[in-house]
Amino acid sequence: MRLDLSQNHFELFGLKAGFEVDGETLALRYRDLQKETHPDRFANASEQERRLSVQLAAQINEAYRVLKNPLARARYLLELNGVTLDDTDTRMDPAFLMEQMELREALAEIPHSRMPFDALEELRDQLESGERGLIEALRRDFSDGSAPALARARDSVRKMQFIQRLLEEAEALEEELVHQEH
Repeated sequence: MRLDLSQNHFELFGLKAGFEVDGETLALRYRDLQKETHPDRFANASEQERRLSVQLAAQINEAYRVLKNPLARARYLLELNGVTLDDTDTRMDPAFLMEQMELREALAEIPHSRMPFDALEELRDQLESGERGLIEALRRDFSDGSAPALARARDSVRKMQFIQRLLEEAEALEEELVHQEH
């Protein structure tokens, strides 16, 4: 095996470290790496080689999970660039926080609205639009790569985490509404 556990996720997949990742190339490389390291291929190998194949398979799965998700990929890129994300840091743009509170209130009101599925779709569209804007900002900031750009990327990642949570809550609410209908 030419792979080793010291490679970062991008190196493991033979990709240039950056926010832009071609999903098709990533998926193809993932399948190739899975085949190359699958533990079944090492059934007759030494105990050490079998253990290494299991570790590499786990690393490949984790790397794929991170690289295919824009939020996880951005967090990982920040780490690679030495930018720490302190999840306990609550300082944030007050206007953004106010918007998040309003979105959360809107989400809470959806079950009581006359047309909850329409209201939910409208809210989800608004959240996804915000997410697309943040992804575009991340593209620009990671492409720039300067310290101020990476600081902006860190802020965008934190904002994206808020939006992701709201999208997850919207999805859970949709499931709840569907079950109430039946």
